[in-house]
This record gives sequence, structure tokens and C-alpha cells, in this order.
Amino acid sequence: MKRFIFSLLACGLVVVAQPAAAVELKPFDENSLAALKQEQAGRPFVLVLWSVTCVPCREELRLWNAWSNRYSAIKVVLVSTDPPQDHAAAQHMAERYADASADPRAFASDYAERLRWSIDPAWHGEVPRTYFFDAAHHAAPKSGLVDAAFVEAWLAKNSPTTKSTKGTR
Repeated sequence: MKRFIFSLLACGLVVVAQPAAAVELKPFDENSLAALKQEQAGRPFVLVLWSVTCVPCREELRLWNAWSNRYSAIKVVLVSTDPPQDHAAAQHMAERYADASADPRAFASDYAERLRWSIDPAWHGEVPRTYFFDAAHHAAPKSGLVDAAFVEAWLAKNSPTTKSTKGTR
């Protein structure tokens, strides 16, 4: 009986010790932004570019995790700009600082210049870099850590679940 109880406890500890559902980084290639725009036709979304070597990106990933949960009607896509050989580190960082609700992805090729150009020919690779696409998919790019007040206002304004209170008192 003791052995049976010990076995149950040991199994329980193994289950408890397992991490939450793993975050899977989907590949992001030169066609991915066009596919996202098609998938999100008529809906706003946010594209967040980050890297494992970017210290401010960690804080921003935490914030995007919270924002993507709070404004779940707006798709948030987190894209690691790291080359494929660094995807294990990017996977670890995504699991630590984000969750699957934020649609984590990673550059699918070593040819970063082509991938960057497919997103924005004027972007030179600085991270964090965030693109706020409204429902018409006009982009508002921001480099560096995003301003929390700007993000909250943008998400609230563009959230399909936010109701306008104009003219009501």
C-alpha cells in the first residue's frame, strides 16, 4: 500500500513539474505578412518583432502577453527575428515571456534582409519593432519599447468589442 501511495505521489509530482503547454514558434517567411493581412481582412492586428539578444524585448514580451489576453479580439503576432540556429533560445524565451495566445513565430530563414524587406523596406532590423495595423491595414510602426499609454489607447480604439460612448451621457 505504501508503495502504491508513493507511486501516485511521484506521478503527481511529475505531472506538476511539467511546464505549461509548450509555445510553438511557427515559421515566418517573406509571404507571411501578406497571408496575415489576408487572414485578418477588415480586422486590426499587431506585429511585434523581437530577438533573444534584445534585453528590452523581454519586458515588451511580458507586456504583449498581458495585452493580448486583455484585448483578445485583436490578433498579436510575436515574431522572433533570430536565425534558425537560434530558434531553441527563441523558443525558450517565448515560453518564458509569452504564451500561445499571442501567435509566436520566428524568421524561417538566415536571409534576414529579405524577411525584413517583406515586412517594411524602410526597416533596418532594430528591435523591438512593432507595427500596429488598423482594420484597413495601414501600419503605424514603432521602434524601441512601446509606450504603454499609446498601446492601451490603440488597442481600446481598434478593439471590435470596444463600444463608442460618443453622444451618450
